[in-house]
Amino acid sequence: METIIPIKGKVKYKITLDSGVWIFDDRKVDLNTYFNDEKESEDHLEEYTKSVSKHWDREIMEGAVYPPTLKTEVKFEKEKVLTGTFGIPFKPFLDNAEPEQDAKKIVIEYGENNQAVIPLEQAAEIILGFSKDGKPLREDGPLHVYYKDGPNKEQPIKNVTGFTVE
Repeated sequence: METIIPIKGKVKYKITLDSGVWIFDDRKVDLNTYFNDEKESEDHLEEYTKSVSKHWDREIMEGAVYPPTLKTEVKFEKEKVLTGTFGIPFKPFLDNAEPEQDAKKIVIEYGENNQAVIPLEQAAEIILGFSKDGKPLREDGPLHVYYKDGPNKEQPIKNVTGFTVE
C-alpha cells in the first residue's frame, strides 16, 4: 500500500500528502466527536467575551482554580494519540497546491480504478481520515474521505490513491 498521496492536475504546485506525519499535526480532529459537535461560532469575539466573563464570574464566586500540572496534560494527550481516531481538513493542502482559476472539480481516485467527482468548493470542506483507534489505516487506507457534516461517516470513501484537480 502506497502511503504517499498526490494532488495533481490543474494546480500551480503538485504536492504529495503523507498521512504518517499527521498524528503530530495540530490541525487534526477527533473523528469520534467531530461530526457530533456544533461547529464553531463565526463571531469569535463574542465567544471569547463570553468565556472570559464566565471565567471571571467563577473566580469571584469560588476563588482561583489552578490548571492541572503539565505532566498530567502530556500524559492525557499521549493516551489520546495512542487510542484516537483522527482526520485532518483537506482545505490547507488544497490551498497550498493552488488550483488554477479555471479548475471546477476534483476527482478522488480510490480502489482499483474508481473515481468520485466533487465540485472544488465542496472538496475544500472534506476531512481526510488517517487513523482509527490509534493505528494507521493499513487495510483500507491510507486515507478515508469524509464529506462535510458527515453524511458518509459510516461509509467513507476508502483506499484513496490520489486527487486530481480538473
